[in-house]
Amino acid sequence: MQQLSDAIISIHGLGPKAQNKLNTIGIYNLEHLLFHLPLRYQNKTYFTPLNKARLGDEVLVQLVIQRVESLLGKRRQLLCYLADENNQSLLLRFFHSNHYQKQQFVRNDIVQCFGEIKIGKEGLEMHHPEYRLISKGQSTLLEKTLSPIYPLTGNISQIQMQKWVNIAIDILQKSPLEDSFTSLSNDNMPSLKQALKTLHHPQKDEDLHSIMQFKHIAQQRLIVEELCAQQLSLLRLKKQRKRKTTNIFTIKNTLSKQLLASLGFELTSAQQRSIFQINKDLSSNQPMLRLLQGDVGSGKTIVAVFACLQAIENGFQSAIMAPTEILASQHMQSFANYLNPLGIVITLLTGSQNTREREQHLEKIQSGQAQVVIGTQALFQGVVNFNKLGLVIIDEQHKFGVRQRLSLVQKAHNTPHQLVMTATPIPRSLTMSAYADLDLSTIDELPPNRIPVTTIALNNKRKNEVIEKIKQVCSENNQVYWVCTLIEESETLRAESATNTYHYLMQNLPYQHVVMIHGKMHKDEKNTIMQQFSCGKIDVLVTTTVIEVGVNVPNASLMVIENSERLGLAQLHQLRGRVGRGNNKSICILMYQAPLSTNAMQRLDILRKTNDGFIIANKDLELRGPGEILGTQQTGVANMKVADITRDAYLLKQARSYCDKFINKDEKQQQALIQRWITQEKSQYAST
Repeated sequence: MQQLSDAIISIHGLGPKAQNKLNTIGIYNLEHLLFHLPLRYQNKTYFTPLNKARLGDEVLVQLVIQRVESLLGKRRQLLCYLADENNQSLLLRFFHSNHYQKQQFVRNDIVQCFGEIKIGKEGLEMHHPEYRLISKGQSTLLEKTLSPIYPLTGNISQIQMQKWVNIAIDILQKSPLEDSFTSLSNDNMPSLKQALKTLHHPQKDEDLHSIMQFKHIAQQRLIVEELCAQQLSLLRLKKQRKRKTTNIFTIKNTLSKQLLASLGFELTSAQQRSIFQINKDLSSNQPMLRLLQGDVGSGKTIVAVFACLQAIENGFQSAIMAPTEILASQHMQSFANYLNPLGIVITLLTGSQNTREREQHLEKIQSGQAQVVIGTQALFQGVVNFNKLGLVIIDEQHKFGVRQRLSLVQKAHNTPHQLVMTATPIPRSLTMSAYADLDLSTIDELPPNRIPVTTIALNNKRKNEVIEKIKQVCSENNQVYWVCTLIEESETLRAESATNTYHYLMQNLPYQHVVMIHGKMHKDEKNTIMQQFSCGKIDVLVTTTVIEVGVNVPNASLMVIENSERLGLAQLHQLRGRVGRGNNKSICILMYQAPLSTNAMQRLDILRKTNDGFIIANKDLELRGPGEILGTQQTGVANMKVADITRDAYLLKQARSYCDKFINKDEKQQQALIQRWITQEKSQYAST
């Protein structure tokens, strides 16, 4: 007897090719087929009279064949004329047919057809309908329940998919299905069996509207369970991490007080709150894994500096890893400004350093002379040996893979504390799902007296006006970013290349110093250009999105983003965050190529209306979904079977309450629930 745990290859007639195609969409065994839910339904539960058939509706009819014709021309057609007892007619039109099919249709025979009602020159029509020749003894199309239409893959047909899912449903009726979750819901929801049966074959009086809106109780039953499983997998990892022991930092305030006295500004309450939360973690014997999130310019760096001071006062080294050399150099400058006056030794390690320079830095790191080590991916290479690593800080964590972070963490003798930072505000629904294993600190306010950036949208045809604005900005001794979305010209994309833009600006701004930078340049060349721009030696920097994250040039007061309709909300907001860091009023000009799509218009409109990164992040989630925002690191959240973080955010709290109960259940029950919903290995930050 077949079991739901059997591989799909056990289904008679399902071969290796079909198995591989089903595997690509997460279907490995018969139970997985149960969770491959319909996209929509067809109603074949009753016959529709022709006088009540409406254009565009899919209907089931039972009629009599009047005559059959072949229509010759560029496309050979088979025409079958049908009529009901009231002599109302329907034409079946087949654009692809053969002689055998024509012979099947016999005058006065009864035929059942299901398809979309269309209108033609002679009245109502159906094109290539599903049909049964009842007079020839074929089975009826009439169904007792609504008929499911499933999402397909490869060249697998709808009939095949329906057949295979029905096999799994038949086995479900005869087999027990692990359903520990039902006891947690106190019978407020249907059982798993009931929910699956309802969704695969709804009764004809079922509330289809709520099903199509994903608000039906049967769908909510599955959605809550999947969200629970997703959170449970992360909380289990968090629980495992909490079992580890780490170095306990005694919270000391000597260096912190010295730094506070030298800052020249007061920390915001959100920064102070984040520092308190981090210190509480550092003073525990359980390794910290905390996500520090905040909008661009909210002051995450100074919070990280205070965390490093605690490591230093306890005799440990700190490592700060940045995704690019530009950002690593920026951190080096910022940390040095804060820490050098305190006598703290900082070193920078990047891939572009020469052998001698690199060896000197490696020696400082290994001896422990370097108390704070800042670098790129070069930090986790085998030749890098820390003396006493106690704190790891990952900036722009979504830019790194799990293995990269793990390689750095493993360089510590004891599990180090970890702080991961992001300048991309994350909607609450995502933090509850994708980051359930991390403790969260949020800097949700900007420093006082920060002047908001004014954002305007301009058609690409109005470049002359932008040129005049650049001249004005430069005459006031301020600087300009001009961001392009492509490096080289492309005939297929309506976007100006950085090279063409650079030449255009050179011609139109003869008295300004215009320089170009992009990702294909050598690291040394890029670093030199950014240093010159930071020092005010460059008026206009033509750049690709390489400057999206972390670069801090307070004198830059104008940002021009070309073909802004090509970029996502979060990326546009990050780019805009490169200006507005000084005392001058700053402007971001979003250049676009008309006509704009509805989605693009929404993106540009929200940017014009707000500078609040959290509002923008929620809108970005709504427009693009979690996959685009989280990247590939949280594929489990982006590719869930039934649940959708954006659509089902209202169920997250309920799922979390069940998850908190489930975390104390038997380990086997927990694992069974996770394996049901998470069929492939999902990389999570907690694995570090």
